Amino acid sequence: MSGGVAFRASGLLLLLLAGCAAVHPRPAPPPARVEMVEDPIPVTWKSVATEADQERLGRTDEAWRQGLAAAGRFRTAIRAEGPLLEPQVALPRAMPSPGPYHCRVIKLGGRPAFAAFKPFDCFVEAEGELLTMVKAGGTQRPAGRLWAENDTRQIFLGALSDAAQAPPPYGEDAKRDVAGILERVEPFRWRLAIPFPQDGAALDIYELTPFVTAKP
Repeated sequence: MSGGVAFRASGLLLLLLAGCAAVHPRPAPPPARVEMVEDPIPVTWKSVATEADQERLGRTDEAWRQGLAAAGRFRTAIRAEGPLLEPQVALPRAMPSPGPYHCRVIKLGGRPAFAAFKPFDCFVEAEGELLTMVKAGGTQRPAGRLWAENDTRQIFLGALSDAAQAPPPYGEDAKRDVAGILERVEPFRWRLAIPFPQDGAALDIYELTPFVTAKP
């Protein structure tokens, strides 16, 4: 593993939200944080990322082209997502605020070529000078850390857990490593683009939108 950094997440057993209404009660925080082991905290994501993930991130534009081309017959559904599925949209101030989020996954270029899933809970938390992100529901649950590459994008490095076990340290199991690019595409809407994920799709898109707490 590069950079001596390990990511761990444990105890993420949360109730799945019902539906995707605009206003929800604030979900309970995750019972365990993303645990980090570092000596010292790396300054840049490239000192942490494996060579394979650096190569995948360098092919993100290719992943967008392949994914959108493969999903071409779903053009109406793609247009309905607006800037979320527009490759060149990236607004300044990409860093999300800590807190709970809706986390919805769209897969492009897999089988089927377009698939959109219902939202789960995600949590963004501050860990020192960096942020962590955990998806706390579904069959695959990425958990990891965010590095600011510039004002318009953050780099996510983490690993996948499932309902039965926590993710391994990043870089320990290449089949469960996750690397992606986080961008802000609308004032309160972010996306995490994961090029060439392990399941064979061209691109996974995680849409993040903040929870709106219901008024008493």
